[in-house]
Amino acid sequence: MKRTTLLISIMLLLATGLFAQKQYTLQSPDKDITVTIVAGEQLTYAVRHGNTCVLTPSPIGMTLIDGTKLGTKPVVKNAKTQSVKRTLKSPFYKRAEIPESYEELTLTLKGNYKVVFRAYDEGVAYRFETDFRKPIVVEDETADFNFDADYKALIPYVNARKGDGDFITQQFFNSFENTYTSTNLSQMEPDRLAFLPLLVELKDGKKAVVTEADLEGFPGLYLRNAKGQNGLSAVHAGYPKTEVQGGHNNLQFVVKERETFIAKTVGKRSFPWRCVVISENDKELADSDMVYLLASPCRLEDISWIQPGKVAWDWWNAWNVYGVDFKAGINNDTYKYYIDFAAQYGIEYVILDEGWAVNKQADLFQVVPEIDLEELVEYGLERNVGIVLWAGYAAIEKDMELVCQHYSDMGIFGFKVDFMDRDDQKVVNFYYRMAETAARYNLFIDFHGAYKPTGLNRTYPNVLNHEGVYGLEQAKWDNQSDLVTNEVTIPFIRMVAGPMDYTQGAMKNAQQHNFSAIYTEPMSQGTRCRQLAEYVIFESPFNMLCDSPSNYLNEDECTQFIANIPTVWDETVVLDGKVGEYLIVARRKDFRWYVGAITNWEERDLYIDLSVLPQFGAKSGKVFRDGANANRVAKDYIAEQIQVMGNKVKIHLAKGGGAVLVF
Repeated sequence: MKRTTLLISIMLLLATGLFAQKQYTLQSPDKDITVTIVAGEQLTYAVRHGNTCVLTPSPIGMTLIDGTKLGTKPVVKNAKTQSVKRTLKSPFYKRAEIPESYEELTLTLKGNYKVVFRAYDEGVAYRFETDFRKPIVVEDETADFNFDADYKALIPYVNARKGDGDFITQQFFNSFENTYTSTNLSQMEPDRLAFLPLLVELKDGKKAVVTEADLEGFPGLYLRNAKGQNGLSAVHAGYPKTEVQGGHNNLQFVVKERETFIAKTVGKRSFPWRCVVISENDKELADSDMVYLLASPCRLEDISWIQPGKVAWDWWNAWNVYGVDFKAGINNDTYKYYIDFAAQYGIEYVILDEGWAVNKQADLFQVVPEIDLEELVEYGLERNVGIVLWAGYAAIEKDMELVCQHYSDMGIFGFKVDFMDRDDQKVVNFYYRMAETAARYNLFIDFHGAYKPTGLNRTYPNVLNHEGVYGLEQAKWDNQSDLVTNEVTIPFIRMVAGPMDYTQGAMKNAQQHNFSAIYTEPMSQGTRCRQLAEYVIFESPFNMLCDSPSNYLNEDECTQFIANIPTVWDETVVLDGKVGEYLIVARRKDFRWYVGAITNWEERDLYIDLSVLPQFGAKSGKVFRDGANANRVAKDYIAEQIQVMGNKVKIHLAKGGGAVLVF
């Protein structure tokens, strides 16, 4: 009888999966982060930072269209750990070298797949790896992020209008641009998707930023909370079944119908990393390297031809040049004026934004008659100024090889590729083909209308920048949004993913009481010094000067500063900051340190401690700071020499203000 009871108990344990359950633990190198992986009915992982719960057990898995379920009732065949400690070269980045240290656990599971977990001192990540002989079709992925309380989160909702049909599906067509909504997890709008990165406020002042890295051959990750609980669940765009050319000026591909699966791919591969960046102090988020470290290594043998730099931009300022004897617009006279301005200040590039190719034709070989590109390229080269061209997605997709070859031969330096506005697998594949094709012709890329970066700038360093940010362009038409608060929020969330083309540099500046969105004569919110400081604060290897050359010529002192500031750095130290309130960042190039500070709409005194900067020994420097009347007249500023007393400097910031110190 006892034997029968024991047998029944064992059978019950097997039926519930408890008997076969296995648990594994992984810790970060500094032992502060602990990851607990449980192979039970479903593969789950949980994360703690010290005594703080980051994630409660969160299911992960993947379902193939043939019914195979990765992560369901997993049978672990082998568990292997390794420790990695090394230094990586990081060209065109915020530091020349990155020290990398992590602990890794690889679970080899029955069914020809693995799951790899990594614990860094700054966060955790995991990914699936499959080893199937034949191609596979992925129906769906389970990637949950469960929390132990109903925490506040900063949510970048997809900015989409509800139309006829399924609203979730409609949101897969978007520009990945929005400000952040502060809400409890349980109060997230159930029918709205959030794009990444996304921030969750934990206990003890700690924070977690959820994002992804090494996104290749797979759709991007959205999150939603449809159950009103303390968790987030993955959503992916279905693979496009039918699409038509259309959208903005016929430059997009609009998906009319999607498949019931999300990806069709090779059977032997690694899938994207799902990562959670964890901070004890807010400032740590503004200096994360995790996405870059998780990306695939560089695939280019020669990167010597890639030249980051600044670019004089035409579209934001609406070609508003004045004091000239020609009619400004999309014509050679205007662009020669931009080139002359760039040459005068040593600015590396001039971009021809939308309008140089015939409108609505989606044909980059049809140049408007007012433009002679070969003449402009030659005119620029004679003055050490390179020409960069704007290109709509559909236009460059259909003729990618020929376009790259033709314009590289002409002497064009790169493309700003715009209006993808999707991150399904087909568009993600486009990013990689675009980067690889451009590299073969020594062309660099700035992706606009783009999803957040996921480390492509490491894999293909000719990808210098991404948009995927609610940037200064919004000031042309948006009277409602608070761009100042947005600017002291994005460095802690969006910039965790990588560089961003915010397009700062406005010479027309306004405080809250007198800001107005004017499409053809735009201004910025906040002070003049704020615009200068953002060249230090924001990571942007290909960095725009958004305003008119005529305005810059009238503001020589500020223009000299912008023209001379580097766009890539040898070293970065985030000195202090608080999400949505203020940020102080120091960056070094060669023997010169730049310190940038910005605040929200509260004026504040900041005490900047320079003693933490490596080998800092300057006794004096130059400061650009808000003037005494900057709260009334936002462009009021003072530039002066300052003395450094005891390695500490006090700076007063006006409302929406900023400051830059150069040592």
